[in-house]
Amino acid sequence: MMRRPGKTTLRTAATASAALALALGATACGGTTGPASGGELSGQTVTVAGVWTGSEQKNFKKVLDAFTEKTGAKTVFVPSGDNVSTFVGSKIEGGNAPDVVMVPQVGVLRQFAKEGWLLPLSDQAAKTAAASLAPVWENYGSVDGKYYGLYFKAAHKSTVWYAPEAFAQAGVSEPKSYADLLKAGRTLADSGRPAFAVAGEDGWTLTDWFENIYLSQAGPEKYDQLAQHKIKWTDDSVVKALTTLGELFKDKQLVAGGAQSALGTDFPSSVEQVFGPQPKAGMVYEGDFVGGVAKDQFGKKLGEDAKFFPFPAVDGGTTPVVSGGDAAVVLKDAKNNKAGMKLVEFLAGPEAAEVWAGAGGFLSPNTQVDLAAYGDDTTRSTAKSLVAAGNSVRFDMSDQAPAAFGGTKGAGEWKLLQDFLRDPSNPQGTAAELEAAAAKAYGN
Repeated sequence: MMRRPGKTTLRTAATASAALALALGATACGGTTGPASGGELSGQTVTVAGVWTGSEQKNFKKVLDAFTEKTGAKTVFVPSGDNVSTFVGSKIEGGNAPDVVMVPQVGVLRQFAKEGWLLPLSDQAAKTAAASLAPVWENYGSVDGKYYGLYFKAAHKSTVWYAPEAFAQAGVSEPKSYADLLKAGRTLADSGRPAFAVAGEDGWTLTDWFENIYLSQAGPEKYDQLAQHKIKWTDDSVVKALTTLGELFKDKQLVAGGAQSALGTDFPSSVEQVFGPQPKAGMVYEGDFVGGVAKDQFGKKLGEDAKFFPFPAVDGGTTPVVSGGDAAVVLKDAKNNKAGMKLVEFLAGPEAAEVWAGAGGFLSPNTQVDLAAYGDDTTRSTAKSLVAAGNSVRFDMSDQAPAAFGGTKGAGEWKLLQDFLRDPSNPQGTAAELEAAAAKAYGN
C-alpha cells in the first residue's frame, strides 16, 4: 500500500504491489537475526520499530545483521505501520516499548521528546555524528538543546526525472532555470508527450512541489520561518510561490491529462506514466526514490533509460535541496535501551550505511560513507549532491509541521494543495485557507 514516505521513506515499498508489501510486512514481523558467538552484547536482544516494508525492510535487516555480527546481539524488527506516534504510544502504555525507533518525521521526533519518551544520544553516538554529519542534521535531531535523533537514511527531494528518448525526440536539453523547465515542458508537449506526470492523488507530492519552489524563490531563512509558523501562510512570499506553482498546474501541456487526471494519479502511477510500457509524460518530479521504482518496477537502467537533473532555480534564486530522512531514537522506557544505544552508535558510523548503500534504495547524509559503496553512478551522484549541500539542506517542510497540517490524507496542506491543483485561479484564497489550517494545527 502506498504510504506517504515520511515523505522520505517511500521508498522502494512503492515498487511492490500492495499485496506483496503487506505479505512481506506480515512475514517479517517476528523476523529475528540470530546472535554471533561471543561479542559484547551476546545473549541480548535489541528491538527496532520502523515504517519500512518490502525491500526497504529487507535491506535494513542486512544492516541489523552486520550489527549482530559485530556485537553478538540478536535483533528483532517490528513494523510500526504509517502512524509511528500512535504505535509507539500504545507500546509504551502496554509496557513493551521497542528499544530503538526509526522516526520518519521531524514533527514526530519533537513530539516524542516533549512527551519525555526519549533518551539523549550517548556521548559516543554524538561524537561520531558530529564528525560525519553536517550540523543541520544534528539540529533536526535535537529538541530544546538535547540531541535525541541520529539521521541514518536520507532522501534527496530536489530531483526531476525524465525519459531521455522524449527529450531527444523534442530536441530539448536539461533546463537550468524554472522558466526553462516550463519552456522545455511545452516543447515536449508540442512533440507529442505532455511535460509532467503529477501524482495529485497523493497530497504529499504537491507539498514537495511547493517546498522546492518556495525554498529557491523565498530563500532558506523564510523557509525556516514558514516551517516553524513564525510567518503566516498569507505572507507575500507564499502567495508568490503558489502563483508560480499555479502556472504549472493550470497548463494542460504541462500536466499530463490535466488536473483531473493528475488528481486520480498516485505516486507509483506517476512514475509509470514516464517510465512504464505506455508513456504518457516526459518527466516526473519527486525524490531520488523515483529511480528505485523506474529500475525495480520498469527495468530502466539508471543514467541511461532514466535520468534526472536538479530541481532548477526559480527567479534567480539558488538551486534548492529539500531533504527528508529517518532518525534513530532510543526509548527511555524500553527494557534494553543500553543495547539499543549501542545500535545507534553503530548506525552513526559509515559501516552501517555502506551495507545498505550496496543493497540500493538508500542515501546517507554521512560524509564518511565511501561513495564507491553505492551500486550505480546515478545514486552516487545524488548522494554526493546531498552531502555537498551541507548546511544549506532544508528538511521537508510538511514533515516538520504538526501531522494535522502537514501529514494527514484529506486534510490540511495535502487537501488544500489538491484543491489548488483542481483550481489554481486564486493563490491568495488558497494562502488564506492554508493559514487557517496551520494556525489551528500549530496552536499559534
